[in-house]
Amino acid sequence: MGNLYLVRHGQASFGAENYDQLSALGQRQSVRLGEHFTQLGVTFDSVITGTLQRHQQTWQGIARGAGLNHTPIERSGLNEYDNVAVLQAVHPGPLRHPSTPEDVKQHFRLLRDGLTQWSEGKVKPVGMPTYARWVEAITDVLDHVRSQVNGNVLLVSSGGPIATAVGHVLGTSPQTSIELNLRIRNSAVTEFAFTPKRHTLVAFNSVAHLESPPYAGWITYT
Repeated sequence: MGNLYLVRHGQASFGAENYDQLSALGQRQSVRLGEHFTQLGVTFDSVITGTLQRHQQTWQGIARGAGLNHTPIERSGLNEYDNVAVLQAVHPGPLRHPSTPEDVKQHFRLLRDGLTQWSEGKVKPVGMPTYARWVEAITDVLDHVRSQVNGNVLLVSSGGPIATAVGHVLGTSPQTSIELNLRIRNSAVTEFAFTPKRHTLVAFNSVAHLESPPYAGWITYT
């Protein structure tokens, strides 16, 4: 029995050649979240992360802010889908880096379409598993937490796996999980209570650590 805190990574480098690294703001968001956990008196018995660089950097920021020294369990099943592969599955031509508000809107329209078609088995993005296998890798981590862990667990991942975990727990459609994915904010916390039998959603997409006036400008989505 315990509580599972699922954290989306801090702001990464959207539009850059290497997205998989935190921006300076993303680093500050992560440290601030660690400070917030300490202020709430929340401690962790174990830590699980994906293997992407932005997951590792977010965990390191949380650890600095909260004074933690855990050695995380790394699970590749918590890694984000390959958004470039998803986009190319529905838009085989060249894609320019989004540099204007309209470019960003178009990017997310295509991404939503690609994710929907992937979930329906209509496209298979290059180098990616089927949607069902991708979901299975995420739910395997949830099963591990339920069966092997007690106490508070910190899990650092990306928007796609976290939204998929929420959809799994609530029994929603893949389309709902996709919409939730596109709403999750950077460094946001989603919380499950768990027993050996089930997970229960307690909170979704919380950025309480950024809602006071000194940090309100730190809330980001990409």
